[in-house]
Amino acid sequence: MAPNMISSNVVEHDNVLLSSSSSVEKAILNKSIYTKDMYAPTEKTRTFVVDSFPLLGKVVAYRFIEWVIANPEGVCALPTGKTPEYFIKWTQRIVKEWDTTDIKEDRRMYGLDGYVAPPRFDKLWFVMLDEFYPMHPEHHNSFKYYVSNYYINGLGFDPERCLYIDLSKLGLHDKETLEDVWPDGSFVDLSLRLRTPTTPLEVRQQEMIRQVDQWCLDYESKIRSLGGIGFFLGGIGPDGHIAFNVCGSDHRSTTRLAQLNYPTQAAASADLGGIDAVKAKCAITIGLGTITYNPDCVCILIAAGEAKAPMVANGVQEETNIKYPSHAIRVLPNAAFYVTKGAAKLLVERNIVDLKEASNVGIEDIEKILVDVSVSSRKRLVDLDTVDVNKDPMGKVLMDRMGWSKEDLHDTCRMVTERLISKIGKGTETLTNTTFMHIEPHNDDIMLGYLPSVIRQTRPTSNDHYFVCATSGFNSVSNAHIRKMIRRARKFIAKDSFRKLVEEGYFLPKPDGTSSIGFMNVDTPSEEHYQLARSRDVWQYLDGVSSSHNKDGNDDEEKSEGSARRFIRNIIEIYALSHCDDDDDLHDQVETKLNELDEYFDKVYPGQPDVKDVQMLKGCCREFESECAWGSLGWLPTNVANLRLGFYTSDIFTPEPTLERDSKPVLDALLKAQPDIVTVAFDPEASGPDTHYKVLQAVTEALKMYQSTRPEKPIKVWGYRNVWYRFDTSEITHIVPSSLSSLGSLDRMFMTNFESQTAAEFPSYELDGPFSELAARIQVEQYKNLKISLGRKWFQEHSSALIRATKGLVYFKEMSVPELEKYSRALRSRAEQY
Repeated sequence: MAPNMISSNVVEHDNVLLSSSSSVEKAILNKSIYTKDMYAPTEKTRTFVVDSFPLLGKVVAYRFIEWVIANPEGVCALPTGKTPEYFIKWTQRIVKEWDTTDIKEDRRMYGLDGYVAPPRFDKLWFVMLDEFYPMHPEHHNSFKYYVSNYYINGLGFDPERCLYIDLSKLGLHDKETLEDVWPDGSFVDLSLRLRTPTTPLEVRQQEMIRQVDQWCLDYESKIRSLGGIGFFLGGIGPDGHIAFNVCGSDHRSTTRLAQLNYPTQAAASADLGGIDAVKAKCAITIGLGTITYNPDCVCILIAAGEAKAPMVANGVQEETNIKYPSHAIRVLPNAAFYVTKGAAKLLVERNIVDLKEASNVGIEDIEKILVDVSVSSRKRLVDLDTVDVNKDPMGKVLMDRMGWSKEDLHDTCRMVTERLISKIGKGTETLTNTTFMHIEPHNDDIMLGYLPSVIRQTRPTSNDHYFVCATSGFNSVSNAHIRKMIRRARKFIAKDSFRKLVEEGYFLPKPDGTSSIGFMNVDTPSEEHYQLARSRDVWQYLDGVSSSHNKDGNDDEEKSEGSARRFIRNIIEIYALSHCDDDDDLHDQVETKLNELDEYFDKVYPGQPDVKDVQMLKGCCREFESECAWGSLGWLPTNVANLRLGFYTSDIFTPEPTLERDSKPVLDALLKAQPDIVTVAFDPEASGPDTHYKVLQAVTEALKMYQSTRPEKPIKVWGYRNVWYRFDTSEITHIVPSSLSSLGSLDRMFMTNFESQTAAEFPSYELDGPFSELAARIQVEQYKNLKISLGRKWFQEHSSALIRATKGLVYFKEMSVPELEKYSRALRSRAEQY
C-alpha cells in the first residue's frame, strides 16, 4: 500500500519523535501522517517520506540551506545526474525569491524565517563525489562539466574552493594524451596493480594506475584536512551504490579508483554512449569512510519512484551488512533517507501506519495484502487460514482492522480468487469491430509491454490498429549502429539494383517536402507512390527475415538492403538531396553524405550530444524498426505514426510538455484514427523528467480534447507497463495469458526488427541482455506468482487450451478518460509543486 505523505489535508501532530534538531525535518514530520523519523526496530535508518519528486527536491533544498546558514564555510558534497534536478531548481528559487510571499511562508513553515538575507555558497568548500576514468572534463557527460554548469555557474560556488576530480592530465608525458595510454578498444585493467605487465602499453598503464592511486590518496587527505564532509547529498543506485561505492564496498573505504559492477555500468550507459563505453572505464569515487569521517555530517540519501523501492527497503530495514553501501551511514546521527511515497512502497511500518489510518479499506487493498500473503507463504488463496495471514505484518493489521472470523477470511479469499479469475477472463477476450490506437513513449514499449494482447486483437479482420510512437528514441541509438548502417548504404549504392530503383523514382521524397511523421494520406498518385516505396523498404527487410529459415545465406543481404534503402531515403529527406531520379547524381550525393557522416563519427566521443540532423537520422532508424515490427503483423507504414514530440531532447533536464507542441500532434493522430481503445504507458509516479511520464501528460490532454468533441462515444484507455515498472494484481483489470509461442514471438520480433537494440547497448540494470529477454522474464514471474495464488491445477487442468498453455502473464488497467485524467492530474499537480 502506498504511503500517504505531506499533504495540506493532514493534521499536524503536537508530538513528533525526531532524533535531530533540524527545524526542517520537524516540519516534514509535522505535515506527515508519520510521527517518527524511524520506526525501530524494523527501520534502522531515519527516513522522511514526501509526496513527490519535486517536493523531495524542495525539502532537501531547505535542509541544505538550513545547514549552510549554520555552516557558511562548511564542506559539502552534492550529486550529479538527474536525481538532484529539483534540489538544484528549488535551491536557486529559494535564494532568488527569498523575500517573496511564497518563499517567506515556506521559510516560516521550515523554521528559517528568522534570517534576513539568503545564504551565499561562495564560501563553502565543494567536494566532487566521483568521476569516470579516463574522462575529459570538457566532455558534456563528465561530472566535472556538470558541477561547473549547475553548481559553480548555477548556484554560485567558488571554483577556487572546489575539490575537482580531474585526472585528464595526470601522469601524461609531453605531448602524450589519455588516448595514447588508454587507446580505443582497451579498458582500464586494475589487475595491473598486482600482476606483471606483458606489453609496453601495459607497463605505461600500470604506471598511470599507480599515479591515479596516489592522487586518490592525496584527495582523501585534502578532504580530511578540511574536517571531512559536513553535508553529503547522494542518490542510491540500482545495486544500492552510494557515489560509486557499489554493492559489497567496505564501509570504511576511502577515495579510490574502482571497478564498476554491471548494474552500475548499465545505469551509466545512457550517459556514456552505451554499455561498451562504460565497461572500458573505471571510476574514481570518494569512499563510504570518506562520507562518515566527520561524525557531525548531515548525510541525506534521496530516492524517487517505485523503481527505487527495493533499494530503499534494503537500505532502511535490513540488518547492517557490507552488501548494502547505504548501511555505512548508520553511524551518523544526522543521516537519513529522504524519499517519495513510491520509493517508500516497501517500508513495512509505513504501510502499517497507512492501513491503520486509512478512512476505509478498499477491495484493492485487501487483494494486494492477501495475494502477497499467498505468494510469500506459497499457498493458494483459498487455502489461507488466520495463522498464515496473522504471520504477515500487513495481514495482521488487516485482520484486526476488519475484525474477520475464520469464515470471513475464507469467504474473502474466495472472493479475491474470483476477482483474479475474472481479470484473466477479460484478458482472454478477443474484440471485434474495434479500432485501437497503441501509443508508446519509445519505439519498443508496446512490444515489451503487452505484445500477446496486440497479437490477439490483430487476428479479427474487423479490427483496425494504429501505432503511435511519441518520440523518435534517438538517445538509444549508438554511434556503432549508425556506422553499421553507413556501411550497408555504401555497399548498396554500388549495386545495379540501386540504380534501377533510382530510375523508377523509388527515392523521390515526400510530396510536401517534409519528413514523414504522422499517419500518411494517400490521396494523390505522388503520395501513393511515396508511401508504397516506404512500404517496400519494410517488405524487403521482412523478406530477409523470412529467408533466415532457408540455408541459402541471402537473408542478411535482403535485410541489409531493406534497411539500407530506408537509411538512404532518410538521408535524402533530412539533408534535402536533389535529383532523386538521376542515378549518377544521387549516387554521388549519397556517397558524399556517407563520407561526411563517417568523418563526423570519427570526431565525436561516446555519449556526446549529437547535432540535430544526426539526432533525426538516429531517430529515423528507430522509426523504421517500428514499421518493420508492425509490418510483421501485416500493418502498413500508413498505420504507424512517429510524432517526435518536442519535449524529448538530449539534455539531462528535459523541458516539460506543452499543449501546442506535444499534445496537439497526439490530438491530430486521434482525429485521424478515431479509436475506440487507446493504450498508454501508465507509470506509477512522476519520478522526474522521464519520457513515460511526459508522454502520459501529453496523451491525457489530447484525449480530454478529443473526448470533448465526441462525448457520445466514450473511449476506453488501456494503461500498460513494461520492463521499468510493474503492476500488482490489485492495480489492474485485465490479465492476458502468454504461451510459450507468444514468449517466443516476443523475443523473435524484438531481435529481428529492433536491430539498434539487439546489442543491448543501453540495457536494464536487471539483466545483461536485450529487453525482450527481461520482458519475457517478467511475464513468467507474474505467471508463477499467480499460479501460487490460484493453484497449479487451475491452469493445468483448465477446460480452455489457452489457459492450459499459459506460461506467462501480461497485466494492464482499463480506464475511462475521466479516470485517466484524475490519475494524470494527480501526477501533474506533483510536478507543478516546483
